[in-house]
Amino acid sequence: MIIQLPDNQGNLLDYTLIDNPLGHVPLKKPSPRQLLAAAHVVANPYSELNPSVNPSLDWNATLSFRRHLAGLGLGIAEAMDTAQRGGGLAWPTALELIRQTLTEIPEATVFNGAGTDHLTHDVTINVDQVIKAYLTQVETIQKLNGRIIVMASRALARLAKNSDDYIRVYKTVLDHCEKPVIIHWLGEMFDPQLEGYWGASDWSQALATCLTIIEENASKVEGIKLSLLDKNKEIEMRRRLPATVRMFTGDDFNYPELIAGDDHGYSDALLGIFDPIAPVCTQALNALSENNLKVYNSLFMPTVPLARHIFQSPTQYYKTGVVFLAWLNGFQEHFIMINGSHAMRSLPYFVDCFKLADQAGLLNRPDLAVYRMKSLLKLYGMG
Repeated sequence: MIIQLPDNQGNLLDYTLIDNPLGHVPLKKPSPRQLLAAAHVVANPYSELNPSVNPSLDWNATLSFRRHLAGLGLGIAEAMDTAQRGGGLAWPTALELIRQTLTEIPEATVFNGAGTDHLTHDVTINVDQVIKAYLTQVETIQKLNGRIIVMASRALARLAKNSDDYIRVYKTVLDHCEKPVIIHWLGEMFDPQLEGYWGASDWSQALATCLTIIEENASKVEGIKLSLLDKNKEIEMRRRLPATVRMFTGDDFNYPELIAGDDHGYSDALLGIFDPIAPVCTQALNALSENNLKVYNSLFMPTVPLARHIFQSPTQYYKTGVVFLAWLNGFQEHFIMINGSHAMRSLPYFVDCFKLADQAGLLNRPDLAVYRMKSLLKLYGMG
């Protein structure tokens, strides 16, 4: 199958698809790693796109995609940054998303983002308000019998005076959590407003504070998701965690190596890239369960160029690539995102997403993907 695609100067060139979709194979149980996919949401294309208005979702398509992930055996990280939390998905809709996922897919393993994003910048003046906001979301999710991911707080990053404020906030929040949680350390490449989190810009100081929180509250912590896109920092932290606490890799650049691990340990995974590459990651983990690293790497490594492309700088716009691939693969009928985020990447970016997904075996319906890619090109005056 051949499609004409533009290069970076707009010249149309023939591209021949590999046209070899991997298919969908569920994760074997027990899995050698705990895997959570941070799932995107499908916007209602008829709703208001004004960023000051809480958008509505296409609930059928949004939940159908979560059934797809759960059907493959993956856990779901719900209402996280992949779902545009903090980028258009406000707390009321996030809560409804959590409620519907827990209700409609009760068999799935689901962890849910609890943060402080319902606070308004103009009236939040101290750390005690941040604590109260965290507890509001934690307690609301727990009333639904939901597990918690403690998300990084923009308000805390702005108001905390030092590391002691972080230690106090997290201790208070964790004290109110009924089951062990996942703490999310989200780097400033994903959200510039989180720069200096844990009260320090220096890695060693920030790490020391985070480890103090985990060590002093270890019985309350399932794991830490580290999203810094730096495998050496993750490995360093992983080796220093208490034995009962998991490292969930959030490194969308180096996940195959980190999940495989080394002589000192391995990482579980909570990744946005698992949303578009779910069919590959289940088959790769099945190979890992048989200690077949050759097959594991042959499946996973071709997805890395795609992941690095999707998460390229400015990294906070990676959701655009994730949703684009969901549209190409027929999981939704349109390529419209809340907050207008479908416009945050260029045409060459989408062209390379298409090619790299094909080369990784991730266009599960190549004929549909070609048809939709051609329709996108027409919007740009091509074809």
